[in-house]
Amino acid sequence: MTAPGLAAAFDAYEHALMTNDVEALDRLFAPGPATLRGDVTGLLVGHDAISAFRRARGGAPPRRIVETHVREIDDEHALIVAVTELLTGGRGQQTQLWEHRDGTWVITAAHVSSAAAALDGRIWRLVGDPLLPRSREGSLSGESVAVKDLYAVAGQRVGAGNPARLEAAEPEPEHAWAVERLLAEGADVRGISRTDEFAFGLAGTDTHYGAPPNPRAAQRVPGGSSSGSASAVSLGHATIGLGTDTGGSVRVPAAYQGLWGIRTTHGAVSVRGLLPLSPSFDTVGWLTKGPALLSRVAGSLLPPDETTPGDSVTAEALLGLAEPDIAESIRALVADIPRIDWTFDSSAMLTTFQTLQAYEAWQVHGPWLTTRWDTLRPDVRGRFERAAAVSTGEADRARREVAVLRIRIRELLRDRVLVLPSASSVAPPVHDSDAVHAIRTATMQLTCIAGIAGLPAVSVPGETRAGLPFGMCLVGPPRSDRGLIALAERWHRRSPDDGHPDLTTSHGPERDSRDTRTGS
Repeated sequence: MTAPGLAAAFDAYEHALMTNDVEALDRLFAPGPATLRGDVTGLLVGHDAISAFRRARGGAPPRRIVETHVREIDDEHALIVAVTELLTGGRGQQTQLWEHRDGTWVITAAHVSSAAAALDGRIWRLVGDPLLPRSREGSLSGESVAVKDLYAVAGQRVGAGNPARLEAAEPEPEHAWAVERLLAEGADVRGISRTDEFAFGLAGTDTHYGAPPNPRAAQRVPGGSSSGSASAVSLGHATIGLGTDTGGSVRVPAAYQGLWGIRTTHGAVSVRGLLPLSPSFDTVGWLTKGPALLSRVAGSLLPPDETTPGDSVTAEALLGLAEPDIAESIRALVADIPRIDWTFDSSAMLTTFQTLQAYEAWQVHGPWLTTRWDTLRPDVRGRFERAAAVSTGEADRARREVAVLRIRIRELLRDRVLVLPSASSVAPPVHDSDAVHAIRTATMQLTCIAGIAGLPAVSVPGETRAGLPFGMCLVGPPRSDRGLIALAERWHRRSPDDGHPDLTTSHGPERDSRDTRTGS
């Protein structure tokens, strides 16, 4: 390196990286909003975003420099490409654009590539090529499934996102009903995917295995609790993410990662072989990249519809629970559909939901957890501690309130489809635990509606003006799941100025549910 000081700056960077000297790394990256740092998970723009990423990462894996190639662009700029090698094996590359400013060299842009991992343990607990081949050819031949680590897979243990639970579990004697059906319809099981502990979370952050990546929103949470299944689909590792939805565990990751997701009518799909969280609200759900495959899976797992979705409606009180960018995006789409008066107390409704959910979660998992509190990560432990304190009398009151609310919501909506946000915000930054906790309440005030009413809900992907994914949710009448997917696809094709087509299932074109074009 002939440029004065460049070699010393490069060496200083390597030393700071290997010692996790975040302050030195901050000084070596150019200040300001134009600095770039990219890797396979996405692009970070601006010094502040890069600094926050480094502080949350906890250090880079040990490596050595194998080769260094310098191309001096002019007196003030140089490109350095280095071949790196992890001490554990595997080579990668690091490309940096350096600029000489105020007597020192700083990095203005960097891209890092590393050796592909044999198994991304943030996404998968177990994976194969495939892990389980299809039972026979069928309507899902050629598709692959990421199975959330709550479903029984014959010969494998259910870990439920908790290492101690996995160690203590016995191999399952048979497949869960949903897994069995997907195999029988021609799909392969790609592997068993990560979940928030015992499915008791919505963010997808995990201190045991690490948060699965969100490829649609770099360094933001993936959404949970079906986080591994969602990330597997988003990354193209699998085409179908089999998940569960109790309080939003399919709809939230779908919203955060720009995927299609469905929570089915409560009781419509068998939960045999599924480790429960709260039986009053637990449902089978799945995620895909497009509506055609979402519909094909519905054809394999769901019985025929018993009702037809009617006209679409929305409620300003519910739109107002979302952050402004999401609320305005949805308002633009629903400008011409009727508003209804949503007179329910969203806070009280959520309290009722969480009381019964917590009580049932403790009845299911409490006997095992009583002597294993230290196996839980802090946020999940806090939820189970609150669950253990719910009395039988409180649970009985909540159960009665849920029954009344279910009747009232269904009477209000009748056969109509309620349009609302799938989550109250875009995915918060993965390192910002305060933001993660802050949005949980508002999001659950939205997601608990379908749970309390036992209704199907489809999350339709959208994008904010800032380019971040969000979800618009359609909640339909009971046992209208297949028709709701068809209606959701028409919503997705809609724009605010396209003539506003009629949005009931009795009108409008539908794509062949067996369409296998890219994106489905």
